[in-house]
Amino acid sequence: MTKRFHPVLPCLLLVLALPLAARAADPHSAASKQIATAAAHAGMAMGAADLATAHAHLHHVVNCLVGPSGKGFDAKAGDPCKGMGHGAIADAKGDTATVDRLHVALGQAERGLKERTLDAAHADAKQVMETLQAK
Repeated sequence: MTKRFHPVLPCLLLVLALPLAARAADPHSAASKQIATAAAHAGMAMGAADLATAHAHLHHVVNCLVGPSGKGFDAKAGDPCKGMGHGAIADAKGDTATVDRLHVALGQAERGLKERTLDAAHADAKQVMETLQAK
């Protein structure tokens, strides 16, 4: 019985390894990491207890999306995506649908940064998270 499964083992290992290899070769993996981090910070902004904290997390979203060389980047606000890439928008270049979606999320985050009430900032943060999680 062991001999019967032996030839299947290499095929099984190959099937398991292919998704990992594809992910490693994916040129958008840097963008994916930054998008996930931005979405996490949108979630933190949604749960913020005060407006300053909501704004701080929304600025983290902006920083992850535009990257250190992008318009709107503020190093003083912190960069949770430091070392992950050049900004999700720049790193997703070539994937028009993703870049368009990221620009929508950027606009939502920027609007959230201008809000003067916590409820309004929470609403914008929710939109950002939904946009970033949409495929």
